[in-house]
Amino acid sequence: MKLSGVMLLMIFYCELFVYRITAQASGRPSVVNIGALLSFNTNVGKVAKLAIKAAVDDVNSDPTTLGGTKLKLQMQDCNHSGFLALAEALHLMEGQTVAIIGPQDAVTAHVVSHVANELQVPLLSFSATDPTLSSLQFPYFVRTTQSDQYQMAAIAEIVDHYGWREVIAIYVDDDHGRNGIAALGDTLAAKRCRISFKAPLSVEATEDEITDLLVKVALTESRIIVVHTHYNRGPVVFHVAQYLGMLGTGYVWIATSWLSTALDTNSPFPSDVMDDIQGVLTLRTYTPDSVLKRKFISRWRNLTDAKTPNGYIGLNAYGFYAYDTVWLLARAINSFFKQGGNLSFSKDSRLSDIQGHLRLDSLRIFNGGNLLRDSILQANMTGTAGPARFNSHGDLINPAYEIINVIGTGYRRIGYWSNYSGLSVVRPETLYSKPPNRSSSNQRLYSVIWPGQTTQKPRGWVFPNNGRHLRIGVPNRVSFREFVSVKGSEMTSGFCIDVFTAAINLLPYAVPYKLIPFGDGHNNPSCTELVRLITAGVYDAAVGDIAIITNRTKMADFTQPYIESGLVVVAPVRKLNSNAWAFLSPFTPMMWGVTAVFFLAVGAVVWILEHRLNDEFRGPPKRQVVTILW
Repeated sequence: MKLSGVMLLMIFYCELFVYRITAQASGRPSVVNIGALLSFNTNVGKVAKLAIKAAVDDVNSDPTTLGGTKLKLQMQDCNHSGFLALAEALHLMEGQTVAIIGPQDAVTAHVVSHVANELQVPLLSFSATDPTLSSLQFPYFVRTTQSDQYQMAAIAEIVDHYGWREVIAIYVDDDHGRNGIAALGDTLAAKRCRISFKAPLSVEATEDEITDLLVKVALTESRIIVVHTHYNRGPVVFHVAQYLGMLGTGYVWIATSWLSTALDTNSPFPSDVMDDIQGVLTLRTYTPDSVLKRKFISRWRNLTDAKTPNGYIGLNAYGFYAYDTVWLLARAINSFFKQGGNLSFSKDSRLSDIQGHLRLDSLRIFNGGNLLRDSILQANMTGTAGPARFNSHGDLINPAYEIINVIGTGYRRIGYWSNYSGLSVVRPETLYSKPPNRSSSNQRLYSVIWPGQTTQKPRGWVFPNNGRHLRIGVPNRVSFREFVSVKGSEMTSGFCIDVFTAAINLLPYAVPYKLIPFGDGHNNPSCTELVRLITAGVYDAAVGDIAIITNRTKMADFTQPYIESGLVVVAPVRKLNSNAWAFLSPFTPMMWGVTAVFFLAVGAVVWILEHRLNDEFRGPPKRQVVTILW
């Protein structure tokens, strides 16, 4: 046993020596500097920090990945600050860093991307989901997770699936929140839905500010509320909503992936926090099951127990993407060297002209930045989160999400959404081999337990308390009160009013209105004047027995008539005797004479044509006449 162990150890060192000799011969450096910009005290940051370190160790322990070259990682804590992120990014790039993993969030990514553009250093972010970061403005930003463009498309399909048409958006007022909600508005518009009320929160909103905002939300019409914020504000929103009674029957709350990330990282939640989110729907980035994923999950507890002072930290989806990002970068660096790339840096002439104590002239442009970025975008690998391959827009292929219903002390999965086939209760990877089917009959989710512990689908709207009521003019007539009858200033009844009320109740949304009498009640008012007042803005509409005539149709639109028309044709009534010979009544003497003439004329024509050839038309005149008549 000892001899075999010594032999294995010798073989390993020999292979390592060969790879180092090969690397030196091919001009590869022994070390490549990479950086990471994280926020260590966040749910994503805590998990990503461990996952990135584990991935770097795995890459460095496998000499076949980089041909003997090792990754040298330097991590920096940005603490959710764009200013600190900028300072830490400049610090990393002073050390000839070829790529940076991160930034973690959209705010810092927008800031650091400008530096990356200038110095041509690729950024690989596993958690910045802001859709606008994929624009041509940031060519060196590579997103190694799914864009919020797809998450918002999933929410829009959920809203459309249940037949709702308006939603309220509560979001943090930064790049992440604003741009995500803008994408939600676009995807909802494609479904003929819309955001009826936007409720922005400051990044450090207090509980009182959140309360004031939710009071405004409670006064609106829609009861479908989408919460797109960070974890530090999200639970406070639900706690205040619970206090205000906004998590009861009739409400629908949809939280973006921040809630599922928190559930995975900090599970189990305290009971009071779980009470605040009962019935809430949330989305989790879908990562297909695989051997690599199961192995990494089995390693995770050892990683957290050994390297975290506070004990176990749950593994969330961003942990898988962070781990895969390191491997993706390592394979891209290996491809970079195979294509003849080398680690060279040059001075930026524009920075050299800047005077001061910032030492910006120490920053260097990475000459191989373009080639490394292209190698990253051309990567094709399978990691713990599934296939890592980019489409023509720079997004990962096969975006998919799990749809989760929080209930009891945990949660249950009610289905999946994928960009390929929409909503389904079947795992997305099983559908990729089939033709896409986005028909409404194929869109399916399991039953949901909504807020208020009900399984009945909420209507999604109520009559708003702060909306302007439609002013409906009603003719206050003296005659024909069966159609419209006004009693006092508030009581209005009649056939026309009943039809109007029935039509309002059929609408899938609330229409607050107020019936306003037109006329003094002593004389019939002018319906033409009532219609004219609609065009003048005094009334929004009119209900009553208003005749549709030409000059009124030029002033306003009318519905289809729902009462029989009053137009009739008046004709004299004459009693006629009816008997068995009544069918002869139309035959006048003149008509009898014309019929006889035609009878003889036809017979003559037949005789003329036949008597020369047909023997039956010959003989005595009497016989010929009889034949003609016959």
